[in-house]
Amino acid sequence: MEKLYDQYHREHDYLRLSITDRCNLRCVYCMPKEGLPFFPTDEVLSQDEIVQLVENFAEMGISKVRITGGEPLLRTDVVDIVRRIKNVDGVEDVSITTNGLFLTKKAAALKEAGLDRLNISLDTFNPERYKEITRGGNIQQVLDGISAAAKLNFKKIKLNTVLIKGQNDDEILEFLNYTKDNNVNVRFIEFMPIGNSLKTWKREFVGLQNVFDICEANDLKYTPIELKGNGPSDNYQIEGYEGSFGLIHPITAKFCENCNRLRITADGYIKACLYWNEEINIREAIPDKVKFRSLIQRALDNKPLNHEMAMSETDRIVDEAPTWRHMSQIGG
Repeated sequence: MEKLYDQYHREHDYLRLSITDRCNLRCVYCMPKEGLPFFPTDEVLSQDEIVQLVENFAEMGISKVRITGGEPLLRTDVVDIVRRIKNVDGVEDVSITTNGLFLTKKAAALKEAGLDRLNISLDTFNPERYKEITRGGNIQQVLDGISAAAKLNFKKIKLNTVLIKGQNDDEILEFLNYTKDNNVNVRFIEFMPIGNSLKTWKREFVGLQNVFDICEANDLKYTPIELKGNGPSDNYQIEGYEGSFGLIHPITAKFCENCNRLRITADGYIKACLYWNEEINIREAIPDKVKFRSLIQRALDNKPLNHEMAMSETDRIVDEAPTWRHMSQIGG
């Protein structure tokens, strides 16, 4: 097996695969208020194309697949997609990122299909604030979904919390305390300037040192821990707590040095770097493994050393224009 390496000798064994750009929420950091025009159905990868694509990647050393969106649980065939990907030779770990609204209905079927892990987006515990952040969502559905999933013994459940100044940064302690009796990993994520103006981003950005400051102010003793999985978070556990918390800081402490991720958009483009505009259409090459491999390697050869997200240095960036896609069109 000839594995995948970029020009900086980083091995890539992790695929983030968007199966839809559609979503039933309009989160403020992910999508504009007016929403977005969604891709026509025939522009989105079919189930067979998705499975063949994963088979191609597995032959090149990809062993971990995260299914993303939009909201992946909107696809009526998501359970079949999970089952078929899990059965691909070489794939060891399959996970999904979801807003959690459909988990009460689909968690058991996803578990039965072989899903290993869940990432659930949750930016507040306040019902009214949740409705504002998501532009209409019902937080009780999410909490019920988390509860349903917790009973099914997934390898790990993670809650993704994007911190935004004046919006939810006053709830950090509540999220930390949620891990006291719940065996989840709450991951605090720095707000990224994707699909947002730099002016808005700078006004709303919250550095993750705030999490440590709140721990210390409330005498919460924490220690670093190792968690199995694919994520870029630094993880910690508070003394006596069942769960843990993680910090994902793409701005203040970029994790690019060890990046092992490739992203496939729902319409069949590969993005080797989350932030930059560089992308290659690989859809037509899916049946041709030689051509497919060539396109993937081209994307890796163009992958920058780092994303320089919101920074001034752009040394060795191939395409200096930040991505035109909103986060919901990339898959995070």
